[in-house]
This record gives sequence, C-alpha cells and structure tokens, in this order.
Amino acid sequence: MSKSHSAIGAWHRPMVARLADEKHRTATSLELFFDLCFVAAVAQTSVAFEHELAEGRIGHGVLGYAMVFFAIWWAWMNFTWFASAYDTDDVPYRLLTLVQITGALVVAAGAAEALQQEDFTVITWGYVIMRLAMVTQWLRAARSDPGRRSSCVRYAAGILVVQVGWVARLALPEDWGLPLFAVLVVAELAVPVWAESAGTTSWHPHHIAERYGLFTLIVLGETITAATGAVRTALDGETALGDIAGLVVGGVLTVFALWWLYFAQDAPRRLTGLRSAILWGYGHYAVFASAAAVGAGLAVNVAHATGHGHLSDQAAAAAFTVPVAVFITLVWLLHHRAAELRNRNDLIHPVAVLAVLAMTFVPGPVLATGVVTAVLVAATLVVAARARGEADLSRS
Repeated sequence: MSKSHSAIGAWHRPMVARLADEKHRTATSLELFFDLCFVAAVAQTSVAFEHELAEGRIGHGVLGYAMVFFAIWWAWMNFTWFASAYDTDDVPYRLLTLVQITGALVVAAGAAEALQQEDFTVITWGYVIMRLAMVTQWLRAARSDPGRRSSCVRYAAGILVVQVGWVARLALPEDWGLPLFAVLVVAELAVPVWAESAGTTSWHPHHIAERYGLFTLIVLGETITAATGAVRTALDGETALGDIAGLVVGGVLTVFALWWLYFAQDAPRRLTGLRSAILWGYGHYAVFASAAAVGAGLAVNVAHATGHGHLSDQAAAAAFTVPVAVFITLVWLLHHRAAELRNRNDLIHPVAVLAVLAMTFVPGPVLATGVVTAVLVAATLVVAARARGEADLSRS
C-alpha cells in the first residue's frame, strides 16, 4: 500500500481513485475476511444443491443453484472491482464493507429455502442489503473523484434501479418469477458496461487477478470440506473405507488438478482493457460455480455408493464429471486469446474435457476423472517445457 493508505482504520479519507499501476498491491485483511464470509453462502448453496441432486430433482436443483449462485457471485465481484479502484480503508469504508458481509450472511441463511422451495424472500433482502451498501460506496467515490464522477454516478443509479426491480419481483405472481429474474440479471450485467463507458475506473490488474485467485482457492477448499464431510458421514455408518477409497483418491486428484490448471495461467496479462476485463470477470461465474459444484457432485457420488439417493449410476457420475468439465473449459477459454486456440498443442484441453465427460459412462467415474485431470496437468507441463526449450533455442 502507498503511504496515504498505511494508517489503519483512519476516521475518514477522500475516496480518490488508487493508481492502476500501484506497486506491491495485494489483498487486504478486510478483503480476505469478506471472501471467507461469502464462502459461507457458497457452502450453504452447495449443500442445498447436493440435496436436490441426491433426491433426483436434477433440473430443479441446477436451475436453483444457478440463480442463488448468481447473487453470491455478482455481489462479490462488484465489491472486488470497486475495492481495486477505491479502497480507502477508512472507517466508513470498513463499516459499509461489514454491511455487505452481513448481507452475505443473510443470503447464506436463505440459500436452502431459495434453492429447494423457490422462496427467494430472504435471499433477496440479503442481496439488496449488499447492493445498497455498494450504492453508498459509489456515491462516496463520485463526490471525491471528479474525473470519474460520471462513471460513479452511473454505477450508483444503475444498481439502485435494479434493486427496486428485485424487491418488486417478490410481490409479483409466481409465474413472473423466472422471466423477471432473467431480465434483472441482464440489467445487473449491463450496469458496469454502461458505467465504464463514461470513463474507466482505475482497477489494478494484478490485484484483480490475485483476488479472483484467492476466491478460487477458498471455493476449492470448501469443495474439499464438503467432500470430507460426506466421507465422514459414510464412515460413521456401515461403510468401510475400502468401499469408497476410489472416490476419495479420485476426488483429491481432481481438486489438486483443478488448482494446478487454474494457477498455471498468467491472468494479469489478459486484463489489458475493459472488454477483456469484462469477459474475464463475467466468465468466472461459471468457474466459481463449477468449482463449488464439484464438491456437491463428489458428495452425491459418496452417498450413491453407500446406497443413498435416487440417481442412476450415470446421473450420479454426471453430477461430478460435468462441473469438472465446465471448470476446465472455462479456465482454458478465459486464459487464451482467440489466435492461440489454433495452436495444435492447445488441443489437449478440449480433448481432456471430452475424456472427462466420457468418464460418466465407465465404472469408477470419480477415480477415472481424477486420472484424466492428472494426465492433463502432466501434458500441460510437457508442452510448457517444450515451448520454453524452443524459445531458448531461438534466442541462442
């Protein structure tokens, strides 16, 4: 942090834009606390999703999961980009951030009710609490940063109008719920594009990449926690460890491989402008959602192996293989430019995705998926080493 931000908990600072090329910019303890509290909402959503899958309500579960996860992801993402540009770390900033954390905890409390019973009352109010806190933050920035005042006012106005829509949705007939949800999602996604067109805020590429990476780490950690809980439940019954050893090994291999694949990328060099940042940032919805769903899918397979649940063998396997395939696909696409997709070496990722999906139909799909993802990591290492060798030869 710069000297102007070195004091901890100052009563008030003008909310001027931070430098986009600021040296040694890293995540703050408040941002890490923010992430941990948001993962509580992710955990509750994943548990509810697992329950829906285990009961055989696949379509209902997937739709509900996608809707609830949007609220978590979008509130997290908006705070992250705002903080990258305007983190003053004064008392008002901290208090408003804690209000957003409170909203996240309300969302966590209402996640199961929303996903399983389609009652979005609690989760909507939690979401609106988070978003109204952001309106206040943007108004503070508009007052202190004349050069970007138009952008800040657009953010505040756009967010406020959409929140009115979310609250109004609760009072409308049930048949209107899903269509209006889709309209409001589009409106939410449009606000940053509209606001940034009036003047780009000074987000920090390396800081943004670190923040996304940290949240990916925490979500993958939650995946491990969910899977561990499922294994513990199975062992507390009459299941022997040997009966689910393949699931344990396959799950661990897969999560290790997903971590490796994500952090093998050089994200900051992709964040070179507004368009690339929007695509990269928005694309992480599927990255985060699929990472959390891997844990739910593994738990479903553990329950299925112990005779619980109402899924067929292929449906249980797909609950694990599909989110793994989505994660690999999105990480691959988000970290490559279009021209690079024509490189024959890069075919290993889509081939691996097809192989993962094919594991849905083989015995021991979780273990087989773990082996495929481990082979993918090994293949990427070989290709990278070969590329470095060729580059060294060309320079010599």
